[in-house]
Order: sequence, then C-alpha cells, then structure tokens
Amino acid sequence: MTGGWLWLAFYLMKRPKTHLWGDLLFGFSWSWLAGAIYWGWFRWEPLIHLPVESIGVPVAVWCLWRRWGKVGNFFYVGSLLGTAITDVYFYVTGLIPHWRQLMQVDPSLATPIFQSALEQVQTPWGTSWAVVLANALLGIGLWAMQKSDRHWWALSGAVLSTILVDSLFWVAASFA
Repeated sequence: MTGGWLWLAFYLMKRPKTHLWGDLLFGFSWSWLAGAIYWGWFRWEPLIHLPVESIGVPVAVWCLWRRWGKVGNFFYVGSLLGTAITDVYFYVTGLIPHWRQLMQVDPSLATPIFQSALEQVQTPWGTSWAVVLANALLGIGLWAMQKSDRHWWALSGAVLSTILVDSLFWVAASFA
C-alpha cells in the first residue's frame, strides 16, 4: 500500500489546491511503510522497533536538506519522535517483557498480561514517568504549534497525537 500512498501523494502535490495534502501524505507514507514492516514481521522484538520505524529518516533528511516536502517530512519526524518517547516509557518502566509476551500469545490469553502491565504502569515509578514523558510531548507539541509555518504544525499534530494514541492503548488495556 505504501506505493499507492506515494503515488497519491505525488498526484496531489502536482495541483496547487491539493499540494498540502499530498505533502502530508508523503510523510505519512514513511510512517505507514515502517509500521507495516515492524508490526507485520518484527512486532515481538521491541529492540528493533525504533530502528525499523526510522527507515524513512534518510529520505526525510534529504528532502529537508533540499527544502522539499517540509510538511510531510516534519510530520514523519514528529511521529518518529512520539514513537521514541513512547518506547523510552516502555524501557524505563520495565514493560518490554509484557510487550514480547503480548505479541506471541493467543489473544484470548492476553488479559493477565495486560493486567500485569497495568500494575506496573500504576506504580509511582510508572505514573511519574508517564507524567514526565506526556509533559515532554505536550511541551514539544505546543512549542511547535506556536510557530507560524505549516510544517511546524504538522510536527505538532504528530507529536500531540502520540498522547492520544498512547491514551487509547492505556484505556483498551484497562478494559481488558
């Protein structure tokens, strides 16, 4: 599907009315490709999560160096930053073993793993790190939102949406 997203991105970027959407879709394509590779084939190994999610970095750096596709590439970088901060949380709170178990167990047997992970999250250590890292995301997102350029808004949206997505995972785990 990444090829289809990229084709649509270039198609939209050719037209002034839809250029911005094409630009954004270009950056989203790298997040899509990386996510498809990781969650499709390597989801049980959290140590390579960030390296796989980073596969679009060379393209993003090249494009930004050429001042091309700034909105999409800033979106991709913001998404990657949010992913990195979420991964930091998993490491510092000791949730990595739970991650591995969840990716290898039959879904009908996941509830005890979710409950054990939630117990770890709800400790003072887990709660403190959640507050620190959520505030870091919030600070970065609000700082970027203060800028007047659209590419900063794209970064802001990607970073702030990390808080939303992580919260949805927490709610889903709480109801498991």
